[in-house]
Amino acid sequence: MEDIYETLIIGAGPAGLTAGYVLAREGRSVAVLEKDPCYVGGISRTARYKGFHFDIGGHRFFSKSKEIVDLWDEILPDDFLERARLSRIFYGGRFYSYPLNAIEALRNLGPVESARCLASFAYAKAFPIKAPTTFHDWVRNQFGERLFGIFFKTYTEKVWGMSCDEISADWAAQRIKGLSLWSAAKDALRRSLGLGRLNGTNGPKTLIESFRYPRKGPGMMWEAAARRMQAAGGTLHMDAAIERVAFDRPSGVWSITTKSADGTVREYRARNLLSSAPIRELFSVIEPRPASVAAASRLRYRDFLTVVLIGRAHSEPPDNWIYIHDPSVKVGRVQNFRSWSPEMVPDQSMTCLGLEYFCFEGDGLWAAPDEVLVAMAKDEIDRIGLMNRADITDATVVRQAKAYPVYDANYAEIVAAVRRDIAANYPGLQLIGRNGMHKYNNQDHAMMTGMLAAMNIIEGGPRYDLWGVNEDAEYAEAGMSGVNSALSSERLVPGKSA
Repeated sequence: MEDIYETLIIGAGPAGLTAGYVLAREGRSVAVLEKDPCYVGGISRTARYKGFHFDIGGHRFFSKSKEIVDLWDEILPDDFLERARLSRIFYGGRFYSYPLNAIEALRNLGPVESARCLASFAYAKAFPIKAPTTFHDWVRNQFGERLFGIFFKTYTEKVWGMSCDEISADWAAQRIKGLSLWSAAKDALRRSLGLGRLNGTNGPKTLIESFRYPRKGPGMMWEAAARRMQAAGGTLHMDAAIERVAFDRPSGVWSITTKSADGTVREYRARNLLSSAPIRELFSVIEPRPASVAAASRLRYRDFLTVVLIGRAHSEPPDNWIYIHDPSVKVGRVQNFRSWSPEMVPDQSMTCLGLEYFCFEGDGLWAAPDEVLVAMAKDEIDRIGLMNRADITDATVVRQAKAYPVYDANYAEIVAAVRRDIAANYPGLQLIGRNGMHKYNNQDHAMMTGMLAAMNIIEGGPRYDLWGVNEDAEYAEAGMSGVNSALSSERLVPGKSA
């Protein structure tokens, strides 16, 4: 049995490694437990195949939080590229610029469909659904039924594997809150005419136009964070799957039992526990048994897999990624890894695209043999027109379990019950990160929860509210949201001012 650490952290993703690094840098006793035998970074890791590097889902480095940007620069000072943001939507056999180009969109939709979309929008504004509870209701109120069907329904249902009528309106409120059709249209028209974006603090919510990116993928950041944490005195245990989590109330000590792939069992103890593990998994192994364990077991997660196609670069889309809204194919999004960074592709005569398929762990798509998935991906990329099937020379498949916490009708009530249970019965436990909080946080939001959790330990009490992070989104689709009042005037990182 190990000595008692001040803090144990479950998971070496962005939240866990941020917390571990901040604590170790302050001379605190900390250990991170990661079940993967090879990779740190979780979904933000960089996978590799024959010298090619793959980003699992696409991770831009952009944040409105100075503390997060400073931390990136501290951990990885010399390896960032500045990349232009370029993405499109594929629907009905046509490509639409994203953000919208008004002239292009009208041309692609045609005058009749464009008129129908505007009429549908006007009707939705005149007769809104009162107190919308579903994603469908919320988007229909904001944009009208026809635009919902064209630009929201198919892609959203591909991502979540469920009807938009089953997805909570919380999802829309978090991810696309603040977008206005008229403001977006005016902004798009200015772009189309080369006049630039609307200025002023009261302008529309917008998408970022550029971002930073590590030369060889986001995994560079987390591999560097792990090294720096260890150099500062922190400990990292890989191949450490969590088997049991026990809390002894009289002593206030947590005991964590892990098991490696070869069957080796180890036990670690600590006075503080940070967990970025999925709530459902954590609560299934906690002792004493949580009152909310049955509720936690009903939390759902969406998984996905990436089929990577490698071939001769006769032509290549300029995009970082393309959203595939077209219902005629199963692929949901296509990543162009060279557009993220040329160093992701070792042979510049080759093209490397990642086709993302959203699924549930264990379903037919997830369980399909790699050769079946590759054959399907080759057919679909050829049909979309992004790559000729005959040019593809190699392929591989990367699976990612529990990529997205599902915002169904019951999730908010379950998470609230879990939080009450922790507050009443498990002092010293803080939930961090995307799956740890069952909250669709971006990478920088996950880091902020880890940073705040570490600060709560350093400063000796729960001064910072982790659950306020990303509560009020300011950027559409992938930007940094407002953090919350807990971050406004406090010193967040020792030695750094807010």
